[in-house]
This record gives sequence, structure tokens and C-alpha cells, in this order.
Amino acid sequence: MSKFLRNSFILVLVIMFIVAFSSSYLSLSIDNLAYVLAIGIDKGLDNYLEVSFQFSTTANSAESGSSEKTPVIMDSVSAPSLSTAINLMNSYMGKELNMSHCKIIIFSEELASEGISKEIYTLINDTQVRPSANIVVSKCSAKSYIEKTSPELDHFISKYYETFANSSKYTGFKPDATIGDFFNSLICKTCQPYAILGGLTTEKPANQEDNYIQENYNVKANQTPIEGENGSENVGIAAFKDDKLVGELCAIETVSFLVLKNRIDRFLISIPDPDDTDNYLDIYLNPKENTTVSIDTTTSSPYVKVKTGFSGKIYSMTKNSKYLQPETLSNISESCNAYLESVLNDYLYKTSKNLKSDINGFGKYALGNFFTTQDFDDYNWLENYQNAFFEVQVDTSIKSGMLITET
Repeated sequence: MSKFLRNSFILVLVIMFIVAFSSSYLSLSIDNLAYVLAIGIDKGLDNYLEVSFQFSTTANSAESGSSEKTPVIMDSVSAPSLSTAINLMNSYMGKELNMSHCKIIIFSEELASEGISKEIYTLINDTQVRPSANIVVSKCSAKSYIEKTSPELDHFISKYYETFANSSKYTGFKPDATIGDFFNSLICKTCQPYAILGGLTTEKPANQEDNYIQENYNVKANQTPIEGENGSENVGIAAFKDDKLVGELCAIETVSFLVLKNRIDRFLISIPDPDDTDNYLDIYLNPKENTTVSIDTTTSSPYVKVKTGFSGKIYSMTKNSKYLQPETLSNISESCNAYLESVLNDYLYKTSKNLKSDINGFGKYALGNFFTTQDFDDYNWLENYQNAFFEVQVDTSIKSGMLITET
């Protein structure tokens, strides 16, 4: 074959490839895609789902200027399944839905109580859905949660969805729960799933009691005294047994969950003042080292030992207190230890006896006690967890505040 014929043949092949794939390229261009930012799934009528999709109108936002928030669109559809809802929305929008930018997936409390494994499997099976998308169980309808979410400090709501769970590291009031983690826990034999607990902000309760500051650590979504433009809030954990919602955990219980998971950098608590029983001290704590867990599985009632430690600083000051005196700091440390041991024990027995759900994944520690996987399966950890007993040891070292050391 001559050089001319060979070059001609190659040119024909290139043209054929361009013609063959040009329509595919055009169909997947950005102008023909509708990017989903959030998905809300509610229970509809007659065993149908009501699925809400939130989109960002990026073209309009570019014209509106950087000082304005990005406009968003939300449309809902009723369908017998999530796949059908997506297909119907494709037809309605005249564009193909793209899930690659979906940051958050919200399930209503009502639907989560009945089971959401079918929807979880559908979403995970979609290669566009990122495992890092957060999963929220809302005490209101998922549709209302999306409608009311209006971040005050972010112009782009997608940015808010991407970062709102970061506060788990420094408050401990909500977990960083993703659909990937949820799916892994759903098929796991050593743990159970969990999600962020969401809801709507409410007006600050009237006639508050004197110890209301302490009660702030017992609140969860739909109960906080927060007032602001953002109509949604996320405080607490939605605990699951298999794919069904079985209970909710408040703010201080969420702190306990994160401490035991070693997923918290620092957090603030209020403990009883050892020098004044009518007063509370605000203490900022940092874990000194990872929490350790050991489990005895020689009987059908697992015995779980937990050891953890913190270093802390006093954030609240009271008149005439001697925060430099070793005796005072020692008493505060002991009070902190007693308080945290009580909080952690209450949390552990609640998950074990009331919820019967090992959302902390203690089963991974128990697994090492068995020679084979079959032995572990025969032990039936997820069911035996409800028979567990716990021992918690906390070692805290409290220092005075950085600026004010004595009053």
C-alpha cells in the first residue's frame, strides 16, 4: 500500500470516529445536563415516593453578580420508585439529570422509619452519585428541609452542602455521615448505619430554667434555640438498625459517639462546678490520644471496656475562684471525669439496651476474638450487642484559661 493510500485510509477512519461520536458528545455537553445539588425523598400516597430535586441555575447566577446568592430551583415528582422519579424528571426538565454534583440526600423521618435500603442501593448503584454525599434524616419533610435551607454566609448553596458537616470536628453536635458509610454499614456484620439528624429552626423557648445552658447539650434538630435566616438545622444523630430508623441522639450523645469513633478534634462541655453546685463551668476539651476499646466475648453478654483521656482549659470564670491552685484544678478534673464517664455510659447503654444498634461499630473490636469468620457469624454480634455491659474510664487534665488565670 502506497503512502498516499495509507494516509487516506487513516483520514477516513478519523472522520468516521468523529461522525460516530459527535452526537454522543453533543448529548453530554453541559447545556444538555441538569446538575442536581440535593435530593429529598418523602413518603407519598399509595406507597409512592415524593422525590424533590434541587438544581442550581448557574447561568442566571453569573448574570446576577457576585453579591447575590445563586438562584436555585426545586421540582418534585411522585413515583413508585426513585429510578422512575429520575426518569420522569429527565422528561420534564428536557435535560438529563446529572448526580455528580449532588452533595446531600435527605430522607424524611417517616420514610426512614419504614426502611430505605431500596433507595440507598439505587443511589449507590448510580456511578454519578458520590459516596461522599452527606445523608440526612429530617424530622420535617425532606421537601420542606430543602425549601427552608438558605445559608447566610455562602452565596453558593452547593458550597454550604459541601462544608456544613465540618463542624463535627470542633463542636461534636452532628456527625459527618455519608451515603458511602451508610451503605457500608448496611451490608456490614460489625456495625449499624447512622445519619445526620436534620430539621427546621424554631423560636427560642420561653420561661427557660436556670440550667438551660446545660440543657442546650440535650437538644437535637427541631429543638435548638437558634434564630436566623437559615431555616434548617442539623443537630444530633439518626440511629438505624439495618435500614430502619430506630431512634435519635441529642447533641451530647453525638459528642459521645464521635469521641468513641475518634472523629472529634475538640469540643465544649458544661460540667458541675465542684465549688458551687448551683453553677456550671464551660470546659474546652481536646482528646489526648485515641479512645481505646477492648471487648470480652467469652459469654453471650459482651463486656466492653472503654478508655479515653482529654486535656482541657477552663473557658468560664466566676468571681473569687482560684484557677491557679492545684487543688482547684484537681477537683475540676475529677468533676470532668465523673461527668464524662456518666455521659458516655448513658450513651452506650442507650444504644445497646434501647436502640439495640451498634452504630459505633464495636463489632470490629470483637471480631479479633474469633479464629474464623464463621465463628464470628455464629456469635451473632449485632444481636448480642443488646446484652452488652460497659466500663468507661476517663482521664482528664484541666488547666486554667489562657488569658485569665485567677480572679
